[in-house]
Amino acid sequence: MDLKLHGKSALVSGSTAGIGFAIARGLAQEGASVIINGRSVERVEQAIDKIQQSHPEAKVSGVAADLAKKEGAEQVFQQVPSIDILVNNLGIFEFKAFSDITDEDWFDYFEANVLSGVRLSRQYLPKMLEQDWGRIIFISSESGIQIPANMIHYGMTKTAQLAVARGLAELTVGTQVTVNSVLPGPTRSENVEGFVAKMAKERGISPSEAEADFLKNIRPTSLIKRFATTDEVAAMVVYLSSPIASATNGAALRVDGGVVRSVV
Repeated sequence: MDLKLHGKSALVSGSTAGIGFAIARGLAQEGASVIINGRSVERVEQAIDKIQQSHPEAKVSGVAADLAKKEGAEQVFQQVPSIDILVNNLGIFEFKAFSDITDEDWFDYFEANVLSGVRLSRQYLPKMLEQDWGRIIFISSESGIQIPANMIHYGMTKTAQLAVARGLAELTVGTQVTVNSVLPGPTRSENVEGFVAKMAKERGISPSEAEADFLKNIRPTSLIKRFATTDEVAAMVVYLSSPIASATNGAALRVDGGVVRSVV
């Protein structure tokens, strides 16, 4: 299927690894000109090289900036004045007891996971509306629906993303601009693999046993009984970025392996 992404430009925040990298690679494979983002020049250059090594024809560039900070967003705006597709992927997470979450933690999580996407959307949505075409996609989480007791601050930000995305979609009435959210479930990303390895070491078990234990005790409602791959999440995002997905707007689409027990 031709997703008709040739000639489109895309910015993917937090895309040097994990889900963000898989999204950037998928968009590049479909012919879009993709801008990689990360906090360090080295990580951005490594991600660009990795995509171009496997896909020499890919149009990939990068901008190193910390989008969890206002100054980082301003830096991106100076280098990238307009785009066709914005994927708000940047996000941080940790397991932490509610009583241990400080005021600073709450502010840091909100700024990184929510305000980063708000700032980027505020910059690029008006231009998308002006040209009457564009895509904005927020990478939320199933944790935005089923708030985890061991990372309430993270769940709060993922719910907030759903609200922002739906509100922005209301601004696109009658245009060819869409705003949607994607809700991954447990996904085998760089950060998650690090968490599983740490858990395995602490318990004296193998990483595969730690993963099975996580799915059994922390995400027991999973229907696929495994972590999703980053490419499986990216496939949904790349589709939503396409002109073919023009009738999907204001939606929250799950790639959660069936973790959420809900029909809506």
